[in-house]
This record gives sequence, C-alpha cells and structure tokens, in this order.
Amino acid sequence: MAKSSKSKKAEKVVLAYSGGLDTSVILPWLKETYGYEVIAFAADLGQGDELAGIKRKALASGAVKCVVKDLRKEFVEDYLWPLLKAGAVYEKGYLLGTSVARPLIAKHQVEVAHAEGATAVAHGATGKGNDQVRFEVSYMALDPSLKIISPWKDPNFTLACREAAVDYAKKHKIPVGQTKKKIYSRDRNLWHLSHEGGDLEDPSNEPKDDLFVISRPVSKTPDEPDYVTIGFYEGIPIKLDGKLTSGVKLIETLNRLGGKHGVGQVDMVENRLIGIKSRGVYEAPGGTVLVMAHNALESVTLDRETMHYKQQLALKYAELVYYGLWFTKLREALGVFFDVTQQNVTGEVKMKLFKGRCTPAGIESSNSLYEKDLASFKMGAEYDPTDATGFIRLFGLPAKVAALVNKKTKSVK
Repeated sequence: MAKSSKSKKAEKVVLAYSGGLDTSVILPWLKETYGYEVIAFAADLGQGDELAGIKRKALASGAVKCVVKDLRKEFVEDYLWPLLKAGAVYEKGYLLGTSVARPLIAKHQVEVAHAEGATAVAHGATGKGNDQVRFEVSYMALDPSLKIISPWKDPNFTLACREAAVDYAKKHKIPVGQTKKKIYSRDRNLWHLSHEGGDLEDPSNEPKDDLFVISRPVSKTPDEPDYVTIGFYEGIPIKLDGKLTSGVKLIETLNRLGGKHGVGQVDMVENRLIGIKSRGVYEAPGGTVLVMAHNALESVTLDRETMHYKQQLALKYAELVYYGLWFTKLREALGVFFDVTQQNVTGEVKMKLFKGRCTPAGIESSNSLYEKDLASFKMGAEYDPTDATGFIRLFGLPAKVAALVNKKTKSVK
C-alpha cells in the first residue's frame, strides 16, 4: 500500500518533465500517492512548440516549481558533435537522437536537485525500455546519493499502460496530445523525432503518411532537388553555403530543408538493451544530411587503416551511447581517439536532397588524399604497374601455401 501523503514528511523530488503523456500523469500521481513536493525540470533541446506553456501546465498539475533550461547549444556542441565525429549509428539506422539526449537531461536534473535541496530525482521512462537505464545510470554516475524514483517500476503505479494514462489525464483535466486512437509515444529534439507504440507495434503495418511531423512523406516531396553545401572544420560543421552558422541554426536549417524532401525517415526493428526487440520510426532530416556529408568528407581525408579501425570503434561508441553509458571512462577515451581522427577532416561537401535521399554532389578539401592522376586508369610515372607483380605474389603467398598443402594432403589420402 502507498503511504498516505499526510503521514509522510514532504520530500522534494525533481522530475524530468516533458509535458508528454507519461510525465503529465506521473507528476500529480507522485504528489497524491506519496505526498512529494515535485519540482518539474524541462530541458529545451529543440522541441519547438512542445514547450509552449509547459511551466503553466506543470504548476497546474501540482508542481511546486517548474525549471526550464535552454540546453540547445550545449546539446549540439558537447553531445551531437562528438556523436557526429564518431560516426556512431546504432544497428545501421538509428542516429541515437533520444539516447544522446538523456545524459544531458540527467546532468541538469541533478544540478537542479542540488540547487533546490531535493533528495530524489524521478523520470517517466517505462519499465520495458532503454530510457530507464539511461536516466538511472546517469544519475548514479553523477550523484549516487540521490534517491531514484521510477513510477513505472512501482507496484502502486496503476497507470502502466498508455490507455490508463489517457483516462487519468482526462479525469484530472490534464491536457495531453494523445488519444486512445492516436497514442504514439514521441520524443523530439534537434537531432530527431521518434515514434513508437500504437499501430507501429505491429511490424507488418506500414507507417501512415500522417505519422510524420517534421518531414514530408516521400510521395509528397518536390519533383526538383535542392542542393546545400556544408563546410566542416576538423569534423565539425561550421558553415552552410559558405556562411558561418551556429550549430543550433545549422541543424534547424537542415531539418527544414531535409524535411521538405523526406530525408532521414527510418523504419526499423531494433534490439533494446534489456533484450526486447522494438519497432520505431524515426525522422532525422538534418542529422542524416550531416552524417552523410561527414562520411563523404572522411572518404577523401582519412587513410584506409584509420578509416577501417574508426568504423569498428564507432560501433562500440554507438552501443555505449545507446546503453546510457555516456558518463564513463571508455566513452571519454574513445572520444579522444575520434578527435585525433578528425584533425584533417576539413573541407566542403555539396549535398543533393531529392525524394527521400541525400547524396554527395561534390567534395572539396585541401587535406584530400585523393590524387586524380593516381586514381586514373591511365598509367603514369607516379605508378609503375610492374611493382604490383611482386606485391601480389607476397600478398597471396599464404593462400598459395595453403592450397599446396591441401593438395598434398589430398594426394596422400
């Protein structure tokens, strides 16, 4: 049984508050079930209109205070750019938009807890998902003395399905955007917008056109392409069409332009950390353009051995971010490696956006390792083809020896 709020001394709790369905009902539930003094913390990571009126809504729902921080600049420079430089993509499709945001939210949530004298932090992540791990591991890494409250894992929590949460919100007159007919779970920031739940839980269902929010369905995109040139300095995008542009503005612009052409829509079934397969549909127009442009620039500025080894470590980095292990020494150490690999990744990439695709339409770099004369089919003084004869003989020697041994063994039998 839950303890009565009258018999328990009020304890200050900082709730990671988005204003979405889950946290909208969790806030009053924490207050009425346990008598907590709930401080709502909302991080502006580029959600746009979703944050409109969030303070008013939190206070009306029972929060004693609502703290909103604009973290867009920090999100881009300290989280997204390291992710981009690493080339980290989870299971070939997910650009880690939600994964990389959670440690930043947790960091500032802990700071608010310290400033407000709170003894606990809370989140609205479900007991089946990845976010519960990302939040709680981050809390433990940042301040292990804080109590962690996770309502979805609380036996007294009776709202552990989205339909029940909708009913609770209606009963308590809490405005939410979800209905029982359109009950998607969404997470939005500068890097992406994710969609889960509802009819998407059946992988045989094609995403409907009205699912997409920040990008157009490919069938409704323009019949003429757009081109955009992105300038990089040591792996970080700093220019759009030749003009110095802040990271936040750069991503916002590419989101609009890429979204216009349906770029960055990914429908995938992924392996959650806890062992469950889940289906998600992602919109990441700006992130996709940047990842593809960055890959193109690396193709001419990284040597073969560095590129191939970096690709291996990028998989590990993606796992660490997906698993919520941002605040770990291994993640930091890999970041130093990736920084070194980016020292020559400077130049410009022209990208073509058309019918859901973004493709390189030109790469220029003063650090390019691409030599036209060497790459040409024409033989020249810079390359003596007879050198290849000895190289191939030595390179293929192990295969030749194995074949001779196998032949000898068979003849003996």
